[in-house]
Amino acid sequence: MPLVALLTVSLLWSLVVVTPVRAQSDKDTRIVGDRAITDTHSILDVYSPSMDKVISNDILRPASGGALPTLYLLNGALGNEDGVGWLNNSSVADFFADKNVTVVIPIGGRFSFYTDWQSPDPVLGTYKWQTYLTDELPRALEQRFGSTGRTGVAGLSMSGGPALDLAAQAPERFDAAASLSGCPAPSNPFATIGISAMIAGGMNNPFNMWGPPGSPGWAEHDPAVNVEKLRGTALYVSASAGRPGPVDRIPAGAVPPFGGMAVEALVNYCTSLFVDAVHRHGVPATISMRERGAHTWPLFEDQLREAWITTIGPALSV
Repeated sequence: MPLVALLTVSLLWSLVVVTPVRAQSDKDTRIVGDRAITDTHSILDVYSPSMDKVISNDILRPASGGALPTLYLLNGALGNEDGVGWLNNSSVADFFADKNVTVVIPIGGRFSFYTDWQSPDPVLGTYKWQTYLTDELPRALEQRFGSTGRTGVAGLSMSGGPALDLAAQAPERFDAAASLSGCPAPSNPFATIGISAMIAGGMNNPFNMWGPPGSPGWAEHDPAVNVEKLRGTALYVSASAGRPGPVDRIPAGAVPPFGGMAVEALVNYCTSLFVDAVHRHGVPATISMRERGAHTWPLFEDQLREAWITTIGPALSV
């Protein structure tokens, strides 16, 4: 099925004429809304000139406030546009309640892989998420909250590999990066097919992202290929073999999550390619390859806690 989807999209690609994306040079990043939800949770609306739209961001900060380090926490395949994300499906708000860190969770970016797409997509529009996350949003956050200058980024599933890619593309921006059951080797042929099929499944053209399979863009955004660019960044990577376990907290008698089991097995393979690259190059990283876990939210949450304790928190001096 992934191959059929890829061939279908290839045909569509031959029929689509695209034009380069140009940033709105006459406009600048600005905060257009700031809504308090609780004493420690707010929503910051930021205008992105590169995408020419307003993006909402969930913000978690301790009630004490002040200038703090920043953690960008990226959502999964649909970017929480469907209500499925860190805040609704995990207890991250409770976990970070007593941590001296500003947690920023962008809302949006479905199927974006949080990168700058080479061409606008007829369905998704203009995607410049790397520009937004490494330049526009940080400037807005600095204006609103200040910062200690220490920054980390973590992603799950779709956004796991991109979290490492963002750190490789902007090493001066991030002190720590974590991939939680993601794919940090997208230029591998099997990974390229899977990623392309995933994007095409949403009726989008995956070749608008980094070009057709084998194009330079796929390798340019491959953390396993660019692992040397991550030297000096505190790294955490984790994936499971795909077998359900206690970490998934599946109720007794429930139908096993067969889809999640298959996806986790695939990202486990993809993550192992990055781990091999880390070992070949001698780049330090915290590696957590697990026997149990089935691409569930309880698994992601457990990985995030481990990543924070072992890697992200120390790197941000929290």
